[in-house]
Amino acid sequence: MYAIIETGGKQYKVEAGDVIYIEKLDAEEESEYTFDKIIAVGSDDGITVGSPYVDGAKVTGKIVKNGKGKKIYVMTYKPKKNEKRKLGHRQPYTKVEISAVNA
Repeated sequence: MYAIIETGGKQYKVEAGDVIYIEKLDAEEESEYTFDKIIAVGSDDGITVGSPYVDGAKVTGKIVKNGKGKKIYVMTYKPKKNEKRKLGHRQPYTKVEISAVNA
């Protein structure tokens, strides 16, 4: 059984046992988290699509880690003006291990 969940403005296809990296959640490490925005649930019988979400469906997962991604450098400059600027950015993320998909 699999589900398509929505979190952080993105959609992810998950199954039990999957490990996914998503946008940072406000939750502690080693805690349980329940995703309630389930767009679709698929099983051997077929697929159930919500409008916009499937009623009564939920996906539970364990938060493994909160961290920051690899540094990305952004360079801006204006020609003929001798103006340069170098910026760095590290996107925060949450690593989640999916434990159950309930339809």
